Amino acid sequence: MTETVGGPTTDTGDSAAAKPSRGRGKTGAKRAPGLTVQRVFTTEGVHPYEEVEWERRDVVMTNWRDGTVNFEQRGVEFPRSWSVNATNIVTSKYFRGAVGSDTRESSLKQLVERVVGTYKRAGLEHGYFATDGDAEIFDHELTWMLIHQVFSFNSPVWFNVGTASPQQVSACFILSVDDTMESILNWYREEGLIFKGGSGAGLNLSRIRSSKELLSSGGTASGPVSFMRGADASAGTIKSGGATRRAAKMVVLDVDHPDIEEFVETKAKEEAKVRVLRDAGFDMDLGGSDITSVQYQNANNSVRVTDEFMRAVEGGTDFGLRARMTGEVIERVDARKLFRGIAEAAWNCADPGIQYDGTINDWHTTPESGRISASNPCSEYMHLDNSSCNLASLNLLKFLDSDDRFDAQTFAKAVELIITAMDISICFADFPTEPIADTTRRFRQLGIGYANLGALLMATGHAYDSEGGRALAGSITSLMTGAAYKRSAELAGVVGPYEGYARNAESHQRVIRKHAAENDRIRTFASSTPVQKLATEVWKQCQDIGQVNGWRNAQASVLAPTGTIGLMMDCDTTGIEPDLALVKFKKLVGGGSMQIVNQSVRRALDNLGYQAEQAEAIVEYVAEHGHVVDAPGMKPEHYEVFDCAMGDRTIAPMGHVRMMAAAQPFLSGAISKTVNMPERASVEDVERIYLEGWRLGLKALAIYRDNCKVGQPLSAGKGGDKKADAEPEKHVVVEQRPVRKRLPKKRPSETVSFTVGGAEGYLTAGSYPDDGLGEIFVKLGKQGSTLAGVMDAFSMSISVGLQYGIPLEFYVSKFSNLRFEPAGMTDDPDVRIATSVLDYLFRRLALDHLPYEKRAQLGIFSSDERSAQVENDYGTGEKLDMEEFRSSVPTTEERKETGVDPAPVEVGSSTELLELRLGKAADAPLCMTCGTKMRPAGSCYLCEGCGSTSGCS
Repeated sequence: MTETVGGPTTDTGDSAAAKPSRGRGKTGAKRAPGLTVQRVFTTEGVHPYEEVEWERRDVVMTNWRDGTVNFEQRGVEFPRSWSVNATNIVTSKYFRGAVGSDTRESSLKQLVERVVGTYKRAGLEHGYFATDGDAEIFDHELTWMLIHQVFSFNSPVWFNVGTASPQQVSACFILSVDDTMESILNWYREEGLIFKGGSGAGLNLSRIRSSKELLSSGGTASGPVSFMRGADASAGTIKSGGATRRAAKMVVLDVDHPDIEEFVETKAKEEAKVRVLRDAGFDMDLGGSDITSVQYQNANNSVRVTDEFMRAVEGGTDFGLRARMTGEVIERVDARKLFRGIAEAAWNCADPGIQYDGTINDWHTTPESGRISASNPCSEYMHLDNSSCNLASLNLLKFLDSDDRFDAQTFAKAVELIITAMDISICFADFPTEPIADTTRRFRQLGIGYANLGALLMATGHAYDSEGGRALAGSITSLMTGAAYKRSAELAGVVGPYEGYARNAESHQRVIRKHAAENDRIRTFASSTPVQKLATEVWKQCQDIGQVNGWRNAQASVLAPTGTIGLMMDCDTTGIEPDLALVKFKKLVGGGSMQIVNQSVRRALDNLGYQAEQAEAIVEYVAEHGHVVDAPGMKPEHYEVFDCAMGDRTIAPMGHVRMMAAAQPFLSGAISKTVNMPERASVEDVERIYLEGWRLGLKALAIYRDNCKVGQPLSAGKGGDKKADAEPEKHVVVEQRPVRKRLPKKRPSETVSFTVGGAEGYLTAGSYPDDGLGEIFVKLGKQGSTLAGVMDAFSMSISVGLQYGIPLEFYVSKFSNLRFEPAGMTDDPDVRIATSVLDYLFRRLALDHLPYEKRAQLGIFSSDERSAQVENDYGTGEKLDMEEFRSSVPTTEERKETGVDPAPVEVGSSTELLELRLGKAADAPLCMTCGTKMRPAGSCYLCEGCGSTSGCS
């Protein structure tokens, strides 16, 4: 047999060739004797490790806010080409064994060998390879791609494969719940097990009777929303994988459920409660002590809408809500009014999202085995209930050749290698529940995807929101899924189709034909034509081989957020997202950090025809201003190529929707992406987005309007147990009247000038000669303005309270972390960022007037104290290798090429760097692990500092 890893050059005529000892598959085709793997990236006789320059590094990760040490491991081994960030994240997240023990992994080689070796052995054991030599080539090819950051498996693979722990390889799970108390309690249990393992789950609650229906006993049912409360509390208690982030979960309800209006309003009502409680002085940040009184905050909510409902919205007609047990219509509602309610709730608090049931099930490969009713928390995996999906993502920038053209042939071959490995993993994988294990083994759902699309488009001179950009994205996605299904058909000829294929053969073939037909509809441009042409050939081969063999996998592809693994691959952009901004934050090997113009900018300028001198001048301009508008020699018609998710020129919300629509027809699953909308967006804008998503054939869509939520995850400082929140005289038995201790006529004072988020002001603090702070005066705003008057009254109130004996630490605990505008960067090196003016003022007062021990309890330290903590924890350490340091710091010539400048000391991530440039706070949470500002990744948030995510990826 001559079955290779190639694309259309594969000799498929013998891919179903017989090996008598294997018998016949369920489709009647004879089984082939195993894959014959040919080399794509590697050289015979040369191990992949020998082609890489390796070096030893020290990984020391600290909390950016207070200097506490999060993780330390010295002397780890990585390729020299890997960034510090990728090294830190892989070492801290994926190396197994107790830190400091002999069993602790200390090299990327050990990690890769642990995972790839397991795949190779399982492939041999289960008959995937024709010979041991083919298995070794497979091993070398995967190894080469992993150490060169061409692709990555999802995080559970790195956590679990090849260890003594259960070898769970999936990050995405879908559960089910029926209308019985036993099933509902089992739902709580199964979710808890999945959350404990560090993954997320979703389910549809529509089988549960509504609160408008009767129980068999004659009483009224509680309804699904009431049971959501228990599940929400459970998720809030069980932190994913023992980490500090909350569990990730999705709750779906069908639009024809009688309780749909209550479901739609749940989180919007709770958000209103948050605002009232916050204004009353309660701590309502997601890490705050009072947030537990707010319900439904641990899940993403989505409404599953039907084509019938959407047509009723278009036509302005009524829509029937149906009883769960009988299916009869028990109430009719105005479809447009209900749709407006969904949009208003999303406008208020970003929930619920929309899932388009008609489109989802029209592209379903196994409808005879059950409908698709739910998704995972990030909405990219959609298949049968009680199932799971393991993911892997390719780094698209790695497939640009020397002329910056997309190498479609190599890409297709890489996809075939990776999908083979992903299918092998199901042979040995463990699962959290037996129903999930059974379904996954019978249908073998896979989710190959990609990252760095935004960087690829910019580097090749394509605007994200352009016909050419969408054509290239669609063609690449089509080729990826076509190559994956083609290999799946070839695997079916070797080890048999998935168990549920025979029953669903007609439907699966129909969906494959739909994919191929959509591929023919792509409007191509010069850059996308070769990719689309190869995709056409691959889809033809996929259909021909599948007609004979069937397919090994019920689904093949999704577009996931690629959060942590995106950092592992040193990707500039995650999933299908555009670039965050043109200037980003970068850590250096020798310590410290830099701000650097994204490499895609220079590549784009070269591809757009700018001369070297022009390109250098533009890059220098971008390094200084953060955008290309009015850059010297820059053509206005090229501005759109450099539009980003944030900054001075942002991509319009509908531009994101159109890009999703370009990729969706070529995916087995869906796309994890949130469409960000400006704060000024209206409810009607949300309605248009949701309606257009349906018309364009998306499977799911969610929006986020800037600043629509009050609570945001905040990092907790050292000892931040907020014991000082209790009033000091609460338990006094003998009632005493407070006595005011006035300041003397002449008292010492000091004045501090400050800037918070661009707002300037002055703080004057007057003290008793020997007994601490006694009064404050705050000058903010013009004399006679409302703001100045309010601040005068506030200062007087605080001063009188201090003189009546209220401790300063009480005020600090109450007013620090209070969020409102102006907020952002300050000019104070001890308080680099403030969530409000009051947050800054009371942190500054604490630093000036409270002893270290009390400030340590509140998590407030000066910059010198933070530095001293690090030095005390680590000592001065080994002498700095000056050669290594010099090699890590760009030279003057390199700075001219890349636009590198030292990063301001006030920032710890790309998002914070962008905030400093814009003079405006980004609506993103702080990482609970290391304290840096996170950045969007699909429908989640990702921390560039430590790799933590806010979702299931």
